[in-house]
Amino acid sequence: MDVAALRHRILSTLDSNAETRKSAEADLKYAEEQPGFLGALLDIVQVEQEAQVALSAAVYLKNRVTRGWLAAEEYPNHTPIREDEKAGFKDRLLPVLTAAPPQVRQQLIPTMQKILQHDFPEQWPDFMDITMRLLNTHDALSVYAGLQCLLALCRVYRFRSTENRADFDKIVAHSFPYLLRIGANLVNEMSNEAGEMLRIVVKCFKHATFYELSPYLKQYEPMVGWCSLFLQTVAKDIPLELLPEDPDERASNDWWKCKKWSYGNLNRLFVRYGNPTASQKGDRDEYAEFAKHFLHNFAPEIFKAYLQQIDKWVAKNAWISKPCLSMILAFLDECVKPKTMWAHLKPNMENLIAHLIFPVLCQSDEDLELFDTDPAEYLHRKLNSYEEVSAPDVAATNFLVTLTKSRKKQTFVLLNFINNIVNRYETAPEDQKNPREKEGALRMIGTLASVVLEKQSPVANQAEFFFVQHVFPEFRSPHGFLRARACDTLGKFEQLNFTDANHLTIIYRNILESMADPELPVRVEAALALQPLIRHEVIRSAMQQSIPQIMQQLLKLANDVDVDALANVMEDFVEVFAAELTPFAVALAEQLRDTYMRLVRELIERNSQKTYDDTYGDFLDDKAITALGVLQTIGTLILTLESTPDILAELETILIPVITITLDNKLYGEYALRGRIRKGWVSEAKSDRDLDLFNEVFEIIDSCTFSAKSISPTMWQAFGLMQKSFKNGAELYLEDNFVAYGSERLLQNPGYLQAMVSMVQETFLSDRFGGVDRICGCKLAESMMLNLRGHVDQHIPTFVELGMTKLMTDEPKVKSYRVHLMEMIINAIYYNASLALHVLESNGWTNKFFSLWFSNIESMTRVHDKKLSIAAIVALMGLRADQVPASVQQGWPRLLQGIVRLFQTLPAAIKSESAPHLSSIFSSDITVGTPLTARLQDREEATREDFTPADDGEDEVDADDQGWGEDGNWVGEYDEVEGDVNDESAQYIDFLHEEAQKIRDDTDTADDEDLEEESLLETPLERVEPYTLFRDALLRLQQEQPALYDSLTKTLNPDEQNVIQGVIHQAEANALAAAQATQQQQQQQINGGRGA
Repeated sequence: MDVAALRHRILSTLDSNAETRKSAEADLKYAEEQPGFLGALLDIVQVEQEAQVALSAAVYLKNRVTRGWLAAEEYPNHTPIREDEKAGFKDRLLPVLTAAPPQVRQQLIPTMQKILQHDFPEQWPDFMDITMRLLNTHDALSVYAGLQCLLALCRVYRFRSTENRADFDKIVAHSFPYLLRIGANLVNEMSNEAGEMLRIVVKCFKHATFYELSPYLKQYEPMVGWCSLFLQTVAKDIPLELLPEDPDERASNDWWKCKKWSYGNLNRLFVRYGNPTASQKGDRDEYAEFAKHFLHNFAPEIFKAYLQQIDKWVAKNAWISKPCLSMILAFLDECVKPKTMWAHLKPNMENLIAHLIFPVLCQSDEDLELFDTDPAEYLHRKLNSYEEVSAPDVAATNFLVTLTKSRKKQTFVLLNFINNIVNRYETAPEDQKNPREKEGALRMIGTLASVVLEKQSPVANQAEFFFVQHVFPEFRSPHGFLRARACDTLGKFEQLNFTDANHLTIIYRNILESMADPELPVRVEAALALQPLIRHEVIRSAMQQSIPQIMQQLLKLANDVDVDALANVMEDFVEVFAAELTPFAVALAEQLRDTYMRLVRELIERNSQKTYDDTYGDFLDDKAITALGVLQTIGTLILTLESTPDILAELETILIPVITITLDNKLYGEYALRGRIRKGWVSEAKSDRDLDLFNEVFEIIDSCTFSAKSISPTMWQAFGLMQKSFKNGAELYLEDNFVAYGSERLLQNPGYLQAMVSMVQETFLSDRFGGVDRICGCKLAESMMLNLRGHVDQHIPTFVELGMTKLMTDEPKVKSYRVHLMEMIINAIYYNASLALHVLESNGWTNKFFSLWFSNIESMTRVHDKKLSIAAIVALMGLRADQVPASVQQGWPRLLQGIVRLFQTLPAAIKSESAPHLSSIFSSDITVGTPLTARLQDREEATREDFTPADDGEDEVDADDQGWGEDGNWVGEYDEVEGDVNDESAQYIDFLHEEAQKIRDDTDTADDEDLEEESLLETPLERVEPYTLFRDALLRLQQEQPALYDSLTKTLNPDEQNVIQGVIHQAEANALAAAQATQQQQQQQINGGRGA
């Protein structure tokens, strides 16, 4: 390839003229698929003097390798890189990387890592030899390149478990002694270059030990060396004059990154491998000796070193970055439970609380500046603390939670400290009051709320007095951040039962006033605090009079700031105060629509500015989550209006822009959790994330059509949008309401009907759909056959062929999938038996299908399954003898044997339907498409008490004895050195491992699980009375085709004959009951007429 010409095209992509850039990019797109493209780019990177051209070439190089190295598997639409090019490229890459300038190197490193993921070690066997040669030179650039190579390899093996990292364990044993020696030399330097190289050394260790600890590193000497390096790095004094003034920039300095990852490595060694109370169950035997040794020999030294850094920070003799301070607090958190470390921590507790924990929890200068200048960002930091993983105040809060739940006697220490702070504030002269301290004290007490209000808590009865004395006055504090904290503290104590109803009245009045506060954070905190207060009857009654005004304030807040929790408040209020809000429903829906439209337009604008390398992950931000909450509020509003069809019709018109903008702009992306949970129509999920605007819009469509029991022109417009989005690549979402409630329009407009049939076909024929999607396709086909009887004959062959093709070729192992495929054909038989049999016979499928059907009778466990099979068999009984295909004539008598078994099990199925058990499509206790964490949530709640940590003491205390004692003291008053506390998180990890194994086992045995009864699925089949249907068909057969009747009944044994007689008797009893009910209804009408 002409390198000069290629360079010219790359240079043209930087031209200011848009047409020139566009033409050059098109040429490069063509060139990248031609032989020699990679080598030519590498030539440019190697010799180019113009920085922008070299960088652009490196970016093109990275993208080509990313998309083409394993194109067939990851990027099937891109041309794979030829094998003969790969070998030469790998030979040249490392030398070019060694000499490349920093910006170019940052593009080449991920390129190298991508290749390593696929080629190491088999296709790149000399990579480690080259790396070791680079590490053993005396040239700084070569050593730097060797470090980058080793880091890339460590990243490749980061998540691999023992059985998949034997090669890597050998690499660690061979290379890490050199790495440690390099690090020990670098830590004594002060240059930025040395800091950058040491950062790579420390990160190599981080990735190498992320999931497993190699045998070499379990040895005493290597571990001493590495821990010494990290402690030396942590203790290294870095003169402030060498660092930027801005704290964020300072924290990004390589030396402080070295410190951060050194803290991180020490913490991880302790938490994952060196703490016996926190080791994972599966690793305990393997790491038991190491953990015991680490706990007694290394962890105390780490603790000592951390205390030294705390002392310097407290004395203001040293600056510590937020991530480092957070990691120090995280380590202290882990020291609470092990007996050995608690002995070190306990004597320091009062000083740590007063001089570390409390100052960190108080408002900083930065916090107060944000409160005044950027209140929205202030709220984001305070309300979304789970996102601030490196925030010291979050780590301090976690420490307090662990401390009070695990070493409960320390709660009194904290409460005394808090009381001293608030009492000092109360008694101080106005000019000497410290509002930051008061705010910090309230934050601390809010963190302890669950412990203070625990069952049998000796201080729970003092909480109300504390509120009256120390929280109520701050609703009128001159300091906005203190008013906001008063609201937040009230929310934290949501389970506090006030004994004086007047106090609730005062709270309600103060919260309403706070919702009109001039400061945005106060208004938001007040709104969030109001949500849990509705459990109090006094407040709920008071709110009924002003709920429209409150909703207006909430909507205004939602437009002022993107806080997803506000949408949850609105949704709760819409549900609780449905009657009061009905007269304002239209106006409320308009405002919710406008809020959603604003949020989505901002999302669309931001996403349109993303570059190729941007990920879609930050779609999960405040705006998107808030938009989701608004949609959920709209859905709740619709469900409360089921009895008001006129208002519903108005709402449909109001909400069509919401549906349009969501579907037209493809706001489902990788986040579409497809399926209709309420009515049981579930489809596969690409992601386990909850953010799903697409799904919520379909919930709104479903709610509108289900509540109205009809399909308006507006909803048919929505159906058109749904069909369009499906064609454009959206995931399948089936709406049987359009069939059940819109059958007349479907028959009038064949285009709509054909669209539905096409959707069914697409789910079966497209590779982008799986088994669960095809279950949805089966159900949509079933809905058409049941609701449009006599009008879809032309589509019956399609449905039968789609179902049988999958049954014949895929041989579905999962019962639900197999049953739904069979029922697609059974529905066709019930719809038109002769037509369905003709299609089966034409394809040679008849005998195979009947064998499948009757061998799977026991798998049809739902009432719906049994009634459908009964109705289909009755339809077959209505055929003339000459209409029965020759291939199944011999087995035809089995029809009655099959129907006997169905009637035998029908009563139990009906009883089960009235009290449905928890089950799922694929396995028990698991909902298809639900994330693992969500699947286990209920089990977690059910077993949470098992994970309550033991109290202070040498021995464990039974879970039932945890908490407050009968005399108001803590259970278990033990000696000075208390015992280990069971690690709750470690037990939960064990639990997750066990549950994951159960899920795997359930999946393997899913064929044995029953299908879930879809109790809300309304179909015409529900109106079928199976006993009467069968009796009439049997009598008709006896009268019209006595020979066929005899051939069917003579094979029945006495027990089966008794079942048939029982069915006939039940049919007569049902007919008599129906006649009596009709007569009684007529008599009531006559009596009513006489009364008039």
